[in-house]
Amino acid sequence: MDTLDTPQLLALAAAVGWASGVRLYLVVLLTGLVGYFGWVPLPHGLQLLAHPVVIAASGFMVFVEFFADKIPGLDSLWDMVHTVIRIPAGAALAASVFGTDHAVMALVAGLLGGGFAATAHAAKATTRAAINTSPEPFSNVGASLVEDGMVPAGLWLAVAHPLVFGVLFVAVLALSVWLIRKSWRFLRSLFSRVARIFSGRPDPGVVPAFQFKKNTPGDSSNV
Repeated sequence: MDTLDTPQLLALAAAVGWASGVRLYLVVLLTGLVGYFGWVPLPHGLQLLAHPVVIAASGFMVFVEFFADKIPGLDSLWDMVHTVIRIPAGAALAASVFGTDHAVMALVAGLLGGGFAATAHAAKATTRAAINTSPEPFSNVGASLVEDGMVPAGLWLAVAHPLVFGVLFVAVLALSVWLIRKSWRFLRSLFSRVARIFSGRPDPGVVPAFQFKKNTPGDSSNV
């Protein structure tokens, strides 16, 4: 395979944009490695990722993120900090798939790639924040490992089977939107409940163990 055809380029742009919202440094590392070893002919705009310095730097950050993303609480802080990093990086990487030789496609890919990165990041951040309300750490680690596997699988599928990737990608986007809505509703309800507790107002989610009623004449059932 000397060059990537149009379906592969479109799928790759969508993949690097979306995956950057989940694991930006892993995207940079994997893309750089396949270009460095010549496994896939990278578009000109992505060939910089195959530089040994870029590979080393992204590899170090992958190592750090692998552990930071599996510690409850720290993972949400990590996501918060990377809100301003993952989304523009996803847009830039998606645009780089087409480069300056195809300025219009690069602009469209950048806009869509940024949107895909934002959607993936929002789904990841809100879902992990909801998971962190559970005291046990296993669901957090499990979700992180799933994300670790989704990124290389998505990048490979985009190049090897772009049409299959396109179908699954639409399903993943729909699932992401659903997760964002469900997780945000859960977190909003939780925050409202905590605010009521700290403000001294009664919590409607808790039923008192003993409820006293005013006695009325002739009613011996009241306590």
